[in-house]
Amino acid sequence: MMRQRPWPKLLLRWAATLIILVLVLRFVDLSGLIARLRSISPSLIALALAVSVLQVVLSAWRWRYTAGRLGVSVPMNFAVREYYLATFLNQVLPGGVMGDVNRAWRHSRAHGQGTVERSGQLSAVHAVVLERLSGQLVLFPVVLLAVVVLWSVGAFSSQPLPISISLNPAYWLLPPLLVGIGIWLLWVSGRLASLRRYLGRLGADLKRAFAGWRNGSVQLFTSLAVLGTYLTVFVLLAFGMGLAADASSLFLTAALCLLLLLAMVVPITVSGWGVREGAAALLWPAVGLPAEQGVAISIGYGALIFLASWPGALVLLKRA
Repeated sequence: MMRQRPWPKLLLRWAATLIILVLVLRFVDLSGLIARLRSISPSLIALALAVSVLQVVLSAWRWRYTAGRLGVSVPMNFAVREYYLATFLNQVLPGGVMGDVNRAWRHSRAHGQGTVERSGQLSAVHAVVLERLSGQLVLFPVVLLAVVVLWSVGAFSSQPLPISISLNPAYWLLPPLLVGIGIWLLWVSGRLASLRRYLGRLGADLKRAFAGWRNGSVQLFTSLAVLGTYLTVFVLLAFGMGLAADASSLFLTAALCLLLLLAMVVPITVSGWGVREGAAALLWPAVGLPAEQGVAISIGYGALIFLASWPGALVLLKRA
């Protein structure tokens, strides 16, 4: 049987990205958006690029530490180089995770093909998965805290729903029913035992990477530092556009930008483009600010991160 080419799905992701961007730009003040982007000084752009270097180095070190907990060695120079390559691929390939898939694959290749080596390959893959998970485990509670604070200070205008929605109690049986069907399909296909063994291995690696006061502290503070670099880039762009003139506007902008980072996790477009701008176009008016301000910050962030990822392109060209 001929293997299906992935190009239709890739083109669909690109099409979705462009459609969402066009729709967002259609409903914002383009002149105001362009003026905001043009107001950013080259010195602030250079500073934001410097912060992005720190971001990659911290992320690479987190990967190296996580891999070390799993018994896999990752030299620091290799980690930085591969992280830049993964970042660049995440910027240009749909989904935002293909660079990390490539990073896991390239690292696992160094561990051969034997039985012991296959165990090392799986550890190398899990090191990448758990390194990314470390960041998400910090992002979600921080975003939740930001939403709670924004809501408590009255930033969002809440209105009661015009109708009440009630669900039939039978609907609550649907999730466990679907889970049961999935388990039954795995059992009849003979893959349930394999899945159980794999989940046991993943759980053991998760414990080795995160359990204990030392591991938990390192993962927490490193991921907080990485998140801080993301937020710093957003804030620098807001400063450059004149949108963070005082403490209250700075706090509001930072909290909203955290929500943009969460929107970028949705893997339906290319590097979060479109989804991020759409979220900005909804969030900024929700707190009484013009939509083009949020979209301008979002576009500036996307462009700057893409520019900061270009050392990864040099790695790709060097290997080619």
